[in-house]
Formats: sequence, C-alpha cells, structure tokens
Amino acid sequence: MRERYGNAVRVASTVGLEREAWLALRGQGIGSSDAAVAIGLSPYKSPLTLWLEKTGRKTPDDISAKEAVIWGTTLEPVLARVYAERTGRKVRRVNAVLRHTQHDFMLANLDREVVGTADGTGVLEIKTAGYHSAQQWEDGVPVAYQCQVLHQLAVTGHAWADVAVLIGGQDFRIYRIHRDEDKITDLIEREARFWACVTQDTQPLPDGSEDAASALQWLFPQDDGQTVDLSESTEFNALFRDLLSVRQHKEETEAIEAQLKQKIQAVLGTASAAVFQGGRVSWKKSKDRLAPDLERLSLDHPDILQQYSKPVSGSRRFIVQAERRTA
Repeated sequence: MRERYGNAVRVASTVGLEREAWLALRGQGIGSSDAAVAIGLSPYKSPLTLWLEKTGRKTPDDISAKEAVIWGTTLEPVLARVYAERTGRKVRRVNAVLRHTQHDFMLANLDREVVGTADGTGVLEIKTAGYHSAQQWEDGVPVAYQCQVLHQLAVTGHAWADVAVLIGGQDFRIYRIHRDEDKITDLIEREARFWACVTQDTQPLPDGSEDAASALQWLFPQDDGQTVDLSESTEFNALFRDLLSVRQHKEETEAIEAQLKQKIQAVLGTASAAVFQGGRVSWKKSKDRLAPDLERLSLDHPDILQQYSKPVSGSRRFIVQAERRTA
C-alpha cells in the first residue's frame, strides 16, 4: 500500500498489525518516537542503541507490558475525547504508517489528526505523565517530544500540532506547536546523518550516557586478551590525555565535595535536617531491615545455597592506569 495521504505517502495500515510486522516497518526508517533518539536528545535512549536496532543487530525491547505504556494506551481514546470536548474540535484516527515524500527514511504514526478547523488539519499527540514528571512540563513541551512532533509535521506537511498531556492523573494540559521550517530543516539534516550511519553500517559515536554504556557492553560483551597499540596515534593519545585530566579534576572535586558535606554533618550532629537560604539538607537514619547472612548459610547449609544459586554473567570493567613518572 503506497497511496498519497495529504503531503505524505501511506505505506501500511496499522489495523490488526502484528508486532513482528510493526517492527519490520519501523526498521525501514526513523519513526517520530525515534526522532529525539536519532539526534541525541532523548534522556532515555542513545543513538548507538537505536543504531543497533535499525541495523538488525538488536531486537527493540518490548515495553508493551510496562505500566506507563499500558495506561498510556488505555487512556489515549479517553484523552482524545476530552481534547475534542474541551476545544470543540473534531479529531479522527489515521491508522496508518506515513512516509515523507522526499525523505524515505522519515516515518510517522499519528495518535490523531485534528480536522475541520480554520487553521487547517493539525496533528494531535497524546501523552500521559506521572506526577514526578510534572516539572518537565512547566516550561512547555519537553524537548524530546518537540522533536517527535516536528518530525510528524515534517512528514505530514501540517502547519501545527497540539500536544495533550494528562499529568498525575488529573492535570490536563494542551500545548500548541507551530510548524518551524528552520527547526524542521535542521531535524531532517541531523536525522539524515544518523540514517547514513544505518545504511552505511557505520557505528555512531557513543554519547556518554548510561544507555550508550549498556549498548557497548551488549555490542562487545567479551574481550579476547589482545592489546591494541595506540601509542603512535595522535588522535587517541590526545583523547587519553583528556580522559586522565577529567578524572583528575573529578577526584579533586569529589574530595572537596566530601569535605564540605562532612563539615555540614558535623554541624548537624543529631539533628535530622538543616535549612539554608538556597535550600535544605537532611541526614536521617534509614529503617533497620533483615538481610540474609549468606556466609553463615553457606557454612551451615551449603546444599541449600547451591540449590538456590544461579549463574550470573559478568560484565567488562573499564580500568584506567596512568604511567607512573619517576623523578
């Protein structure tokens, strides 16, 4: 199915689409939920992990059973109805995977479209957020979701989008995002660079995030005992010197932080907390708890310990050693 849908191409129906078929479609390009990840602006996922998925090296995690996803899916039609009631606008399902007419790698699947308005057809993106995420919405739509919506506007050609979000189960907000050609052009260029890494099978540089560290462990789980000689490489020697410098400053900063913390603890004494002009600190004892005495169990009942033991795969440790300089 490759029929036109407005300014986009309709490539597949999502009605009754199996998960495997859905994954196969997503593997053909960058979806709107991938946009922030692809350009390095997602707080949860790195471009390296996305690259592993798009190149077929790693199957995307199935998050359908997570509570946040379950409730988001359950509440989507409810929030779409609330949006229509509060705004007086008509919304409709699209039920299709859409593709950009010029940039084949750009795909989009919309929650809803808003139709019959003087502003023309718009996109409706529906979100649910826990109460702990409320702060992220105080200054408007979080950057990652802005990327998602701009991606959708790029694919559809629509001029605007509304983001309807329910925060903490009772705070319903609507944010308007207008089409911005400069931002869309920049987004397309950055997504194109990522997609070139996929099509050329070129691993993108890690971004320093915990997710990228996990991706590297997944990609290279074993070491082979060999030593790579990079001593003649200007580029990597400079990188190593930067690493040593950063680690030294980190150790110095951590030492200063520990001293400052201890000075405040000494003033607190037995007090539970202290307030300052710029905030507060607390120093409270955690609740006592029972913990299994594995050492005693291994001595008294080694057979039981063996019965309830399981193999745990080790992970590679990255250890930095600087040369010791002699006087």
